Amino acid sequence: MQKNTVRTLAAVLAAGAVALPGIAAATDGASGENRGCAARFDEAQRADMESFRDFDAETWRDGHHEDAVSVFASGHRFSGIDAIMAAQKSHFENREAIWTWTEIDRHVHGCKTATIEYDATYELPSIGFKSRALTVVTYTFERGRWLSIYDQGTAFPAPAQ
Repeated sequence: MQKNTVRTLAAVLAAGAVALPGIAAATDGASGENRGCAARFDEAQRADMESFRDFDAETWRDGHHEDAVSVFASGHRFSGIDAIMAAQKSHFENREAIWTWTEIDRHVHGCKTATIEYDATYELPSIGFKSRALTVVTYTFERGRWLSIYDQGTAFPAPAQ
């Protein structure tokens, strides 16, 4: 009986020794995939922000989910990329706005969702308009791409003059 216990224990230890490298490789692969998703997220969010800044409507539209929702700091809500593009038509056509942002925080959840928070400013110098908002953008990972699916801006109080 004691001999069988020793053999069983030896077999379990041997199996563990064989399995551990495979488990470690699988874990590395998963974290490698997550690193890949995080890198692709960096690219997608950069393209999102820079294409808006640079008036590149095609790239900006392409980075959005067809069912995206956008809630402006004014409280206006637009549902679907067509409605969002219509709401942003003057931005892309007039090409006069100054769009700046500072990243505050981000969370990337594997290859599923990501959220990024910005301190963003939108200016139209020709009319003296300046709006500063806390803007949060949520992305979803679909068919191998990160797509903006929801963004909301919350206005900061106007600066004291």
